[in-house]
Amino acid sequence: MNGKVYLVGAGPGDPELLTMKGARLLGEAEVVVYDFLANPELLALAPEGAKRIYVGKKGGDHTLGQEEINTLLCDLAAQGFKVVRLKGGDPFVFGRGGEEASALFAKGLDFEVVPGVTSAVAAPAYAGIPVTDRRCTTEVAFVTGHEDPDKPETTIKWASLAGIGTVVFLMGVKNLPEICRQLMAHGKPASTPAAAIRWGTTPEQETVVGDLGSLPELVRERGLKPPAITVVGQVVSLRDELRWFDKLPLFGRRVLVTRTREQASKLSTGLKRLGAAVVEVPTIALEPPSKMGPLLTAVEEVESYDWILFTSANGVEAFFDALEAAGRDVRALAEAVLGAIGPATAQALKDRGLNPDLTAATYVAEGLLEALAGRDLAGARVLIPRAEQARDVLPETLRGWGAEVEVAPAYRTVAPPEATDQLKAALERGLDAITFTASSTVNNLMNLLDEPARERLGQASAAGEITVAAIGPVTAQTARQRGLTVHVQPDVFTIEALVEALARRFG
Repeated sequence: MNGKVYLVGAGPGDPELLTMKGARLLGEAEVVVYDFLANPELLALAPEGAKRIYVGKKGGDHTLGQEEINTLLCDLAAQGFKVVRLKGGDPFVFGRGGEEASALFAKGLDFEVVPGVTSAVAAPAYAGIPVTDRRCTTEVAFVTGHEDPDKPETTIKWASLAGIGTVVFLMGVKNLPEICRQLMAHGKPASTPAAAIRWGTTPEQETVVGDLGSLPELVRERGLKPPAITVVGQVVSLRDELRWFDKLPLFGRRVLVTRTREQASKLSTGLKRLGAAVVEVPTIALEPPSKMGPLLTAVEEVESYDWILFTSANGVEAFFDALEAAGRDVRALAEAVLGAIGPATAQALKDRGLNPDLTAATYVAEGLLEALAGRDLAGARVLIPRAEQARDVLPETLRGWGAEVEVAPAYRTVAPPEATDQLKAALERGLDAITFTASSTVNNLMNLLDEPARERLGQASAAGEITVAAIGPVTAQTARQRGLTVHVQPDVFTIEALVEALARRFG
């Protein structure tokens, strides 16, 4: 049976601009063949076992020639694979999707085309430039800024373009002086507003604004490199009032997220919504505790506990995994009073169908103790499923109140071995901020660095060159003990509050 190739437009760069159909097909793909301009984040939508093949073209450096790409797609389809050909922008807007579809047609192979959001419209929109606006023009032309060099002569109708209200050139940075010269030579005034936009719709977006006469020199001075598009027309003058993306409080700020890979999405999403360029380097991974005995015993004897206190969402998940592995369920907790250290932990319990009886007002062990104050715990059996390494203020205080406390290590945090190289690369490229959501993220990050790198990071934080953001006082104290200056600590110890506090600092 023959397979099928789906020519899917990946959009202009922002992964959230992928169409719903494109996302669905990626989730079903057996092979993904992708370009340089397709955001790598989109590859995560494909199944783990899907084969990923890079065929990108960058600055004349072609992984495969177009004919080789055509042959590859035909071969994969003939072998019966469901192939997603992920192309930057839209497959049929200067994307050579037509050539690939024709090659499949010639072999009698099935294909579908899934349009994408083209950068010709999206990049100007993110820069605050509408390609049409009735106050300026009701017509627009899209033109390649990089014609086939094998053509004997240009096919661009410069005289016609000079009379069109908005002209958008794709892939034209190298040819920008000639583009501007031709438009002016054919009657476009040198004073016509013009803009060049690099990496549109991403946190790396750069916008240079001038006019036809000055734009090439402004772009040269700025050092603007491909990929970029050029917009020529009165619509560019609307940017001052319509720009929005590069006014977001965290726009362009490179922020390191150190949470586990499974937990990073909430923090990363919040930062991205405010314009940040998020760098995810998980400095912790969760593993079973060194000794499973205490947790397994606690699960078997869970009915004997009067109180069960959860100090993290991770503890909730690990405890219930052990409970289910023992063939038991939430009915075993019917008589226990449940406590949660904060809203995230409380939500983890609610996701299991359980409402905690109390939730700490301040999301640290001391806050949980405040919530418990005044209750008669003398002789009560208390279970605390928690991280293998944690502060003992909660169990020790409860024992001082007369409770019989059992601490059951439910998980332990370790530093992923691949994090060392990832962290080194992130620091070398440059960071504006580092976020810490637990003491373990601080300790593991510092332990992954050698002594000179730790000193440089400490000096950068002291000088304010890198903002250090800690989710709460315990994490902040750990950061200070490891030689870092803490600049951001929200009053409420949640992910949302951490994002808001960072936005206030940079905004």
